[in-house]
Amino acid sequence: MPNEHAALRHYRRRDKNPCSRLRLQVLQLRRLSLLAALVLLSGCNAVVLDPAGHVAEQQKDLLLLSVWLMLIIIVPVIGLTIFFAWKYRASNKASKYEPDWDHSTHLELVIWAAPLLIIICLGAATWAGTHLLDPYRPLTKIDHKRVVAADQRPLEVQVAALDWKWLFIYPEYGVATVNELAAPVDRPIRFSLTSSSVMNSFYIPALAGQIYAMPGMETKLHGVVNAPGSYKGFSANYSGDGFSSMKFTFEGLEPAAFDAWIAKARAEGSTLDRGRYLELERPSEKTPVMRFAKVDPGLWNAIVNMCVEPGKMCMGEMMAIDDRGGLGLAGVHNTLPLTYDKFARRGATPFGGQGEGYVIAMCTPEEEARLAAARDAREERLRKSLRSVDPLIGAGLPAPLSPANLSARQAETDTRS
Repeated sequence: MPNEHAALRHYRRRDKNPCSRLRLQVLQLRRLSLLAALVLLSGCNAVVLDPAGHVAEQQKDLLLLSVWLMLIIIVPVIGLTIFFAWKYRASNKASKYEPDWDHSTHLELVIWAAPLLIIICLGAATWAGTHLLDPYRPLTKIDHKRVVAADQRPLEVQVAALDWKWLFIYPEYGVATVNELAAPVDRPIRFSLTSSSVMNSFYIPALAGQIYAMPGMETKLHGVVNAPGSYKGFSANYSGDGFSSMKFTFEGLEPAAFDAWIAKARAEGSTLDRGRYLELERPSEKTPVMRFAKVDPGLWNAIVNMCVEPGKMCMGEMMAIDDRGGLGLAGVHNTLPLTYDKFARRGATPFGGQGEGYVIAMCTPEEEARLAAARDAREERLRKSLRSVDPLIGAGLPAPLSPANLSARQAETDTRS
């Protein structure tokens, strides 16, 4: 900079010929470019290099280790390139000229051994980091010094990527939020993620790495926040028109503040049932923060299995039926007309007027057990209420059995079996 100031004073004193003016403009442009770069860099927030979570901290260490290992090769190569260009410049008549030189064993050994060692180190660090930072791997440490207690339960958060907003369900507390996420400091978090439509990517740079959220699937991510504060979260995968506004705030709170946040959601929120979810998943942009004080317990399973709509067969049920050979030809007719689609045809007539449909739900194991219990209870009530032994009059109806005859038939059946 002092040399530039001196040059500027020198050119101002000289007569204003075209060359002097051009050099002066070049020097001024260099100063302006440097100033603009400093202004732009002053607004940068290198959160990846200054994270607030133990997982993100380990990822930063792996990133810096990889950069330093690569610089061991990059810096000497750049330096030698500049050195050779200067040493063997055309004006340097004293440099040694050997046009017939073509091989050096020592040089070849250095050229190949150094990159090979760097690749081995990079491979070992990446392999170990990939397994230690596996998003499905439960956390064993809160930070570099503290381990997770054996009786400490992680905070369960179920994340659904909607168009174009984020839904967070807290099954432990029975609340849910939209575009707002909170967690207590130093408590492990276990995220379960899915999507209602296209593949998306969930990313909180200060907490942990990004993980994909895909429709009909459930992915996992583990993390922990070690410092209170407000951090940015967003979608890291293009998903349509509202992708750029698909952002949310992640609040790292002290335990008492987190309890207050849960209490606020319970006090201010409404109920999130299947009908409300179907309204919520409709495409919308820049959706404000929403809170729900109560959540349908079976909603998350229905979101993952893509069967929130009434009467639609869940993917888990469909796969179980297919695993047992399917429904045969009768399954071809086990459909209902599609009255709407989630996006282009929602609320409109199906494309082509006919042909679109969805598979009707069969009884799930839970429903089958409930129906069986209700059937047994109904038969028991019928047995207790049947006191008359007179035959009923009706077309095709069998004569009812008296309690004594019913007991005798049951005994006979047991003897035969």
